[in-house]
Amino acid sequence: MPKPAPASPTISRKKQHVDITLTRDVAFRHKSTGLDELEFVHNALPELNFSDIDTRVRFLGKTLALPFMISCMTGGYAGAKQINRSLAEVCAELGSQRQALEDTQYHGTFSIAREVAPAIPIVGNIGAAEVARMKSSDAARRLVDLIKADALAVHLNPVQELLQPEGDPSFTGVLAGIALLVKGLPVPVIVKEIGAGISSAVARRLLDAGVRHIDVAGAGGTSWAGVEALRRKSPAGANRFWDWGIPTAVALQEVARLKSVTHRFTLIGSGGLRSGADAAKCIALGADLTASARPLLSALHHGGTRALRTLLHDWADELRGIMFLTGSATIADLQHAPLARFRHP
Repeated sequence: MPKPAPASPTISRKKQHVDITLTRDVAFRHKSTGLDELEFVHNALPELNFSDIDTRVRFLGKTLALPFMISCMTGGYAGAKQINRSLAEVCAELGSQRQALEDTQYHGTFSIAREVAPAIPIVGNIGAAEVARMKSSDAARRLVDLIKADALAVHLNPVQELLQPEGDPSFTGVLAGIALLVKGLPVPVIVKEIGAGISSAVARRLLDAGVRHIDVAGAGGTSWAGVEALRRKSPAGANRFWDWGIPTAVALQEVARLKSVTHRFTLIGSGGLRSGADAAKCIALGADLTASARPLLSALHHGGTRALRTLLHDWADELRGIMFLTGSATIADLQHAPLARFRHP
């Protein structure tokens, strides 16, 4: 009997990433998201009935009941199909599609989300190094078609590529590649970091290239430098960059200032969100919607879809409570709710 073909390096790496994030402490060590330093200013006269609160938002041409996304997760190896099926059944967003460029063995792990959840927005994604090498949008278009995606996210991950033993820190031409995709794809392009944040200067360059969806994915949650440190046999170099990045709250404040008549875009707040309160703070800092990954994947891993649904319901309840206590009838109102840095004894 012939032996099965060995797993490609990308397949092995994808599985390792999921396993490490679920079983090891890969949080930032000495840096937080900055969200924990902020509190909402209580409104004792909300002039609002709790039953009138509306948490709906529009995203990628569809109406979401809540301003939450399950951020880019996984795909491209045997166990990923069930993960993505379960995520899609609850409320899904799909994981990285780099492996789908290399072979077709696990295409079903990507397309399963659309099969089980035809009405939700689904976002495929690809790494910046792949984009830098693209001479046309044809390959990216095939990825979009594979999952019938509503958008394609380009992951800016220079820290991770720098520290991966098999990484590709070749970023010359990434911006031109992004502009090529913006012009050549039939769906919007979302540009996001993966946990080190996007600065105002970088966001401005993206906007000038035609990007209209930016996910800051700031520092303070999962450290991908930490993930790579745990993958390496000699982690000293990766350890030096464990806490590298712009905290989520800082990145959001900086990028949100670019919103104007000349720069209208959708701003997504992610990076270390652990609660409905974190999501609400991101919105008050200027985000139009929010995203989270590791806490939701962990809930699914340890307690199945019931645990994931429970967690999302808890976040939604907390979000609605905050909206009521700040007098915010809509998500647009919450974007103007005041935040303060309170000093506790």
